[in-house]
Amino acid sequence: MTQGLAGLGAFSLAGGLAQAADAPVEITWRDLVPDSGGTEFDALRDLGVVQHGQLSTPFDQEKGGAVTTEYNGTVVRIPGYLVPLDFDGTSVTAGLLVPYVGACIHVPPPPPNQLIYVTADKSPYEAQGLFEPVYVTGLFGTSAATTQLAEVGYALSADLIEPYS
Repeated sequence: MTQGLAGLGAFSLAGGLAQAADAPVEITWRDLVPDSGGTEFDALRDLGVVQHGQLSTPFDQEKGGAVTTEYNGTVVRIPGYLVPLDFDGTSVTAGLLVPYVGACIHVPPPPPNQLIYVTADKSPYEAQGLFEPVYVTGLFGTSAATTQLAEVGYALSADLIEPYS
């Protein structure tokens, strides 16, 4: 990461402790697109998942990348595909959670509101393959960051990464 995830630490104490005792909030990729913003955002929400080529111009990418703060400081559970970025031996300790197979492997990447930077320092994940669907549960929040693959709009400190079932 070339920019830190300081925003994640800023809210983790405020909302995370109270939420931690509760069951995680189940969210989808559609939930990560803001409710306001005009017809572009309505179109993105209706799609649910943004595929390559659906945002064709840099202007579309910029408008389509706005994030929502609705889940800041909340423990969430979201399905996706984990693209590994950092390892401890064979365990993934950091990666990008993406909504569909092949995201961030091909160009252009999805907009920032369709990418989550996941850290799994407490419980590294033993990945079976690059295209394995998973559920990630942990403390969630907005965090503008840049990785070697893409601009990212969200961060999640994973308590649990498990195969999708």
